[in-house]
Amino acid sequence: MDHTESSNRGGRRNVLKAAAAAGALQIAPAFVVKALAAEPVKIGLDNPLTGTYAAVGKNELIGCQLAVEQINAKGGILGRPVELVVEDSTSGDAGTAVQKARKLIERDKVNFLLGNVNSALALAMAQVSYEKGVLHIVPGGHTDAITGASCHWNVFRVCNTTQMEANAVTPTLIKNAGKRWYFITPDYAFGHTLQAGLEKAGEKAGYTKVGGDLTPLGTTDFSSYLIKASAAKPDVIIFLVQGEDMVNALKQAVQFGLDKRFHLAGAQQELEALEGLPPDARIGTWVFEWYWDQPGVPHVAEFVAAIKKKTGRVPTARTWFGFAATWTCALAANTAKSLDAVKMAKALQGLKLPPEIALMPDGAFYRAGQNQLIPNLYVGNAQAKGKEPDDLFHVTEIVKGPDVAGTLEESGCKMTWPA
Repeated sequence: MDHTESSNRGGRRNVLKAAAAAGALQIAPAFVVKALAAEPVKIGLDNPLTGTYAAVGKNELIGCQLAVEQINAKGGILGRPVELVVEDSTSGDAGTAVQKARKLIERDKVNFLLGNVNSALALAMAQVSYEKGVLHIVPGGHTDAITGASCHWNVFRVCNTTQMEANAVTPTLIKNAGKRWYFITPDYAFGHTLQAGLEKAGEKAGYTKVGGDLTPLGTTDFSSYLIKASAAKPDVIIFLVQGEDMVNALKQAVQFGLDKRFHLAGAQQELEALEGLPPDARIGTWVFEWYWDQPGVPHVAEFVAAIKKKTGRVPTARTWFGFAATWTCALAANTAKSLDAVKMAKALQGLKLPPEIALMPDGAFYRAGQNQLIPNLYVGNAQAKGKEPDDLFHVTEIVKGPDVAGTLEESGCKMTWPA
């Protein structure tokens, strides 16, 4: 072979390689942009899937999942698909909840953090999200401090404060049940602030506290507490326990015949607990934070149908908490046109949820300077059965959130923002 021809062929090969490399350089940015655009926005959920609060935690998860489906169907967050990353916090172990929060933020690189049902765990997680500067939405942890004395610029809450619940239900409790109250209260942050809220609201209405007990989370035998409550001769025994504890407490109270002698009632009640009770124990005056049967309210029927298609059951307040919390992430980013946590938190100040997310007559908005959602509350009575198998609560009054939220100053929140 001629050395000149060989040299020319080698030269042509080198030119082709160089051209290919140059072409690759020109094409690469397009592929990179496309890859970045497809990179998912991650929402981390750190919530109980086991233990006392497993049922309510799982329903919040279902609401989150529906919201992610809807958000992705509408183009995602900032044009990127949304991915939900889920961790089981357990129902009562703050150490586990904090560990899972750090894992979601540091290893999974989530853009948002959601959780927790348990107020004490939500407070512990909030310290982590604040430290890391991650936007954090608390779907269903109620203790006042989350958006009160321990508030942070990056932490928002969907469910009501315990004081809001207490203010909403106290007038009806006094009217229907009487003024002499005995408390059965879960011994952690939620229970402490809910009882304190009822005592504060009750004092204005002339109530009398005749006694009370603090019960450990996960109590199965309430007999000793019920005997003490009976001996105090109250007008009403106030049950503030939640989840499986509420089921056990009310079931045993009815087995002891206390419903024949006293009014059994409380503040926060949930459809999950009523579903777990025998029909004769579905009694009392309570406040629901959202209810599925709202004739004539736009978009509620569609939401109920979507959840029924997924689970075969109607949504609960917990389902709505998860749904609204997840949509809040999308609203924050798309309104701010950014995933910067400070910009998103600023965008949520005073933001009103769209009707298809609020799903209640008067809508709901995040109060500026506190990051607390101000929605309607539903006061009424538990019932053995209604017009449908899942209709276990009869709403007698819809209370407007601003009427029971108190002032920003009363909340105790003194928010500071990053420089």
